[in-house]
Amino acid sequence: MVRSAYTPLSSRLLQSGTDFCSPAQQLPERVSLEHPAIDVMTDFKRVCAVVIRSTDSVGKAHKRMIQRGVRLLLVLDHDRKVAGLITATDILGEKPMKVIAQRGCTREEILVSDIMTPRERLEVLDMEEITGARVGHVVATLRASGRQHAMVVERDSHGKMSVRGLFSATQIARQLGVLIQTTEVARTFSEIESQLAV
Repeated sequence: MVRSAYTPLSSRLLQSGTDFCSPAQQLPERVSLEHPAIDVMTDFKRVCAVVIRSTDSVGKAHKRMIQRGVRLLLVLDHDRKVAGLITATDILGEKPMKVIAQRGCTREEILVSDIMTPRERLEVLDMEEITGARVGHVVATLRASGRQHAMVVERDSHGKMSVRGLFSATQIARQLGVLIQTTEVARTFSEIESQLAV
């Protein structure tokens, strides 16, 4: 084996206040219902998914949502596989109160696994279909499901799924230029439709 002569690279000290690079997806600021669906999808190949473990507390999950400015976390099991998802509505709605009433525990004792939507109940969209879809298709899908979010999966050559991205009604409304006054799904979509019809 021939050894080449390599010279050392130059180095310097890290400056105070240095930031770090992270993946960033730039979604279009404005879209119409005719734009490609991919223009409103948070793509986990371009931004990091915000995750939480199923064994973490609901309080920790809520704090992470606030810190990262999101309303949904992917829930991971002990093997770092997707176990489900948890939304701000899950945390701030009736679910914690039901667990407290059933178990006689405190809010601090409630785990993510107690109120998350488990993997086996999650309906997902296929990335293959998304590539040919429009924003209007996504809006219609979210409205029909009565949900604020839709998860997108892709499959490898063996058919194994991985979560590729996410659609959010709030994000879509922002990009469509629609102001949303509430998190209620039905009203959200009626507001989108009425404001787009003008």
